[in-house]
Amino acid sequence: MKKRVALHNLGCKVNAYELEAMQQMLETAGYEIVPFEPGADVYIINTCTVTNIADRKSRQMLHKARKMNPDAIVIAAGCYVQAQKDMDKIDDAIDIVLGNNRKQDLLFILENYKKNQGQEREVVNLETPVEYEDLQLSRAGEHTRAYLKVQDGCNQFCSYCIIPYVRGRVRSRKKEDVLTEVERLTKNGYQEFVLTGIHLSSYGVDCGETLLSLIQAVHAVPGVKRIRLGSLEPRIVTEEFAAALGSMPKICPHFHLSLQSGCNETLKRMNRRYTAEEYLKGCEILRKHFENPALTTDVIVGFPGETEEEFAESKAMIEQADFYETHIFKYSRRQGTRADGMENQVLEQVKTERSHVLIQLGKEHMEKYMSHFVGQEVEILFEETMEIKGETYWTGHTKEYLRAAVKTEKNLENCIRTGKVVDSVEDGIFICTI
Repeated sequence: MKKRVALHNLGCKVNAYELEAMQQMLETAGYEIVPFEPGADVYIINTCTVTNIADRKSRQMLHKARKMNPDAIVIAAGCYVQAQKDMDKIDDAIDIVLGNNRKQDLLFILENYKKNQGQEREVVNLETPVEYEDLQLSRAGEHTRAYLKVQDGCNQFCSYCIIPYVRGRVRSRKKEDVLTEVERLTKNGYQEFVLTGIHLSSYGVDCGETLLSLIQAVHAVPGVKRIRLGSLEPRIVTEEFAAALGSMPKICPHFHLSLQSGCNETLKRMNRRYTAEEYLKGCEILRKHFENPALTTDVIVGFPGETEEEFAESKAMIEQADFYETHIFKYSRRQGTRADGMENQVLEQVKTERSHVLIQLGKEHMEKYMSHFVGQEVEILFEETMEIKGETYWTGHTKEYLRAAVKTEKNLENCIRTGKVVDSVEDGIFICTI
């Protein structure tokens, strides 16, 4: 009888890629993948530790798995358990600890555990140099779009961030391995590829390559129709970089540039290593080489020491940058980071008020950006059907990653079509005709 395995992911796109790779390893080895419900023999939770809330969700899912089947093997993988320095204090709900850079050993560790009936508590020490863990996909979670993990680790040490401690130093995936996976996925029908990593802009610093050289190589693969980039550091956006991207027709004009604050004093305390002026210059360069690109970002409000004046300066800079989408986060203290010990921690009520201000600003800018597309033609990669106002529509995404819908009886799954935007509905979905 096949062993039944249920998997659950928490956190970023890198985590999602890794869990998908682990699932495919299990399927190849003869395990049956089942929903994350009672009745599984093995539960695998790929955990996250980016905030205290992520820690809590990780613990909750581990305990949920244990309650669903007290006799099951519960495996905690990833960042939450990697952050635990004392293995003896790891939650009793966990049978196997699978630290970062041990996910490729899942099958061996699981079989060894069942054979020895003993606990696996070891994690790799990522404070010393380690090799890139080459997990691979033969298919992706979505049928039309494939996320490709090409890099792991981070050398930046932003003062609020725990990730360099749980992901280790920068490790880049070999370009030839990336291309092999892209070629395999294109043969399986995938047309759009999203390059992602823990600190994508650092790709190649450990192996003599550059992110641009990798993008150019992926662009040259037959069958690739779109390339989308994960989160980028503002400093990577030079005239040379943007001009090279602009010369490649498969590049999607959708760029996520991590900001965190628009105030220079706050950026210094965050150890972000760029100024608001440099960031705005990067936005200007991208708009020079791409027509009306979708620029998105992350912003933290209530960082230690953020005064009303600093918040006002940050808000003014965000208005000037004119983002399509702004993800707002209230600062969350993380034990083990420099910011945790900083003076002048901001009250939760103040964080909430500032968050609401920027969320409202973000909505206004999103509506403004989307209004430019009404009456225009857009290229849509169709993915699935959904019901809008009681009728069935095929939906997908434009190159700018705007949601678009077409009312048709044709099966448009994984088809790329040009549509004309005639209207928009709630939740920011364009209604198009083709």
